[in-house]
Amino acid sequence: MSATTEHRTGAARGPAGTPLRRMTALARAELTLLGRAKGTLFAAVFVPLVLPLSVRSAAEEMDLAGAGLTPGTVVLPAAVGFSLLFAVYSALVGVFVVRREELVLKRLRTGELRDAEILGGSALPAVLIGLAQCLLLTVGCTVLLDLPAPPAPHLAVLGLLLGLVMCAALAAVTAAFTRTGESAQVTPMPLMMVSVIGSGMFVPLELLPDKLASVCELLPLTPVVALVRGGWTGDLPAGEAMGALVTAVAWTGLAVFAVRRWFRWEPRR
Repeated sequence: MSATTEHRTGAARGPAGTPLRRMTALARAELTLLGRAKGTLFAAVFVPLVLPLSVRSAAEEMDLAGAGLTPGTVVLPAAVGFSLLFAVYSALVGVFVVRREELVLKRLRTGELRDAEILGGSALPAVLIGLAQCLLLTVGCTVLLDLPAPPAPHLAVLGLLLGLVMCAALAAVTAAFTRTGESAQVTPMPLMMVSVIGSGMFVPLELLPDKLASVCELLPLTPVVALVRGGWTGDLPAGEAMGALVTAVAWTGLAVFAVRRWFRWEPRR
């Protein structure tokens, strides 16, 4: 078996902790590059902080009481969703595509880094930015919208963590079918628009017709929004929580399979 084959199959393993150190070093380098991409950084950091204001205006005009909701329990999950879409998903599509077209990913594969380490290290800065942003927005929404302490915080934490992993994986899938860095600004839009409209961010599924709500429940970001909202309302039944968990894990698994099958490490010519 050649050294290259060993690298691909993971047969050659370094000392304990070495993969983590390699990923951390790659993440530091990626964070430096991300800081130089002003447009990407602005969209990832500032846009998700502004969009929840429009959700609040829309929520105040809805009849939420009949669904057992408040403006706060609508705005907070939407804020988390915006952070996942902009800070993690959209930003990482650009990162993966640009690094591929600049031959960075190809060069990294010739070293000690394994494929999963390359993708994980490249994604880590955006994931951490998204996590920090979600925590900041949670505190802000709790204070400004008078939200009480969540009665089921484990659901919110689970939804957030699943969302971070799933959006990173979906970003790699989208990057596989994106030709250039310029088109990376366009290819994330379909999933982002569908998620904003149909995942309960602007309009809670409780206010939609039953048949339409059943379809929207299958969208990737819907279980994340449902779990975060359920953490603050405390009225998400165990069966629905399990259904949301299964849907999120299924989407993540499909995304990981698609990355292993179709992700491109060299420029598309």
